[in-house]
Order: sequence, then structure tokens, then C-alpha cells
Amino acid sequence: MSAATDAAPVTASANPIGQSVRDSLVIARRNLIRMTRIPEMVLFGIIQPVMFVILFTYVFGGSIKVGSTTDSDVYKDFLMAGIFAQTVTFATAGSAAGIADDMQKGLVDRFRSLPMARGAVLTGRTVADLVQTSITLLVLAIVALLVGWRTGSAEPTNIGRVLAGFGLLLLLGYAFTWIGALIGLSVRTPEAATSGGIIWLFPVTFVSNAFVDPTQMTPWLRHVAEWNPFSAVVQACRELFGNPGVVQSDAWPMQHPVWATLIYSIVIVLIFRTLAVRKYRRAAG
Repeated sequence: MSAATDAAPVTASANPIGQSVRDSLVIARRNLIRMTRIPEMVLFGIIQPVMFVILFTYVFGGSIKVGSTTDSDVYKDFLMAGIFAQTVTFATAGSAAGIADDMQKGLVDRFRSLPMARGAVLTGRTVADLVQTSITLLVLAIVALLVGWRTGSAEPTNIGRVLAGFGLLLLLGYAFTWIGALIGLSVRTPEAATSGGIIWLFPVTFVSNAFVDPTQMTPWLRHVAEWNPFSAVVQACRELFGNPGVVQSDAWPMQHPVWATLIYSIVIVLIFRTLAVRKYRRAAG
């Protein structure tokens, strides 16, 4: 009996990565179950990007120049990579609010009393948010097809390249949820987390190639847009989807947008996961 009792902690400590993965999946499952019990969380997360698609398509279509044309059908294909990218990055606000809510309700203190990996609470939350973002992105892609978006409208593409584009979107979205996690741990209320999680995203998404051609911007603003991680994923998606609007630029992220997106995403995860876990340990310590 004594030997069996002594063996358990040895196994856990011998495989900390495995324990962390298991704990993270448990927390992710908890958050996914919570989403199913509060379906309006998912519903409102879907409605907002769908409204953006409809409004941008029918309000701005035909009035914004893409290349040398103002054709509304061309703008639809140009627009969607930007809307997809905006959707995955705006999930940051939900991550921030959810973590702030758990902190305010004392759930973090309850998790702290359990024999679990400290970083698992945050990892589980970001994984659950990634699943929700994937569902939103799927619905949004269907709506985009209904309003006239098509892949391969400017350059030939294939299903593998299209799926790779969506994979890059989810990767950058996951990276941004770690920024949301840090924000959620740094404020006192879910309301403050929602505001703090979204306000900085507006310049990130609009000072980019998402909705207008950066060549029409002033030189200094164009350089900011071209080195923006958001612009890199939009450029990558337009190339992979075969859509118009691929920016011709000397900036490295615009010439190699797929690699730029991968590098940006990994760097963001490494930096903000480290900061968020450190903040969480201090808050829970």
C-alpha cells in the first residue's frame, strides 16, 4: 500500500509534459461544456463577423478600388481574407473576458488547490477558444460563399492551399488569444477585459492590407501596414486562396507571407504565454 502511494507522485513528476497536456485538455473540456450551456456566447461570436461580411460587401463593394478596378465582385474576393483574419484576432476579447471572469469568481483559487500544472488553466482556455474560433470561421466561410466569394478567382489554387490558408488563420488567432489571456489576468473585471482586449485591435486590423490597398497609404503608414503581422496573414491567405489584392512590396513579410505568419505566430505565443503564465502564478500564488 505504501509503495503504491509513493509511486503516484513519482510518475507525475517523471512526465510533467504529459501531465500538463492532460490537465490542459481537462480545462479545455470544461470550457467547451460551458459554451454549450451558454449558446449565446457562440451565437454572438458568429453574428458579428457575418454582419461585417454583409455590410462590407454591399456597402463598400463597388466604391473601393482593388488594383485598377472597382468591380464589386473583385472586392468580395479581395475582402474575405481580411474579414477571416479580423474574426480570428477579435476572439482575443473573448479570451480576455473569460479569464477575467474566472479570476473574479474565484475559480482560479479553486484550481490552485488541485494537483495540476499551473499553465494548464490558461492553455486549456486558449484551446477551447480555438475550437470556438474554428466553428465561427466555418460558418463565416459558408456565408462568404453565399454572398459570392470564390477561391481561385485571380490565380489557380487547390483544396490543400485553401486549407493551409485557414490553418494559418487559426494559428495567428491562437497566438492572439495568449495576448487576451495576459490582458484578462491584468484587469479586475470582465468588462475591462473586453474593452482592453478589443480596443488595440482596431488599429492593428485597419492599418493593414485587409480592407484597402496599402499602396494608397502615405509612405510611413504603408511601412507600418506591410510589417503588421495581421497584414502577413491576409497576404498569405490571398495567395493561398488565389484571390486578388496580393500586395507587391519590397517588405520581407509581403514577399514571404506564409513564413512571416508562422514566425510572427510562434514569437507571439512564446512571448505572451511566458508572460501570461508568470502573471497567473503571481496572481494565484
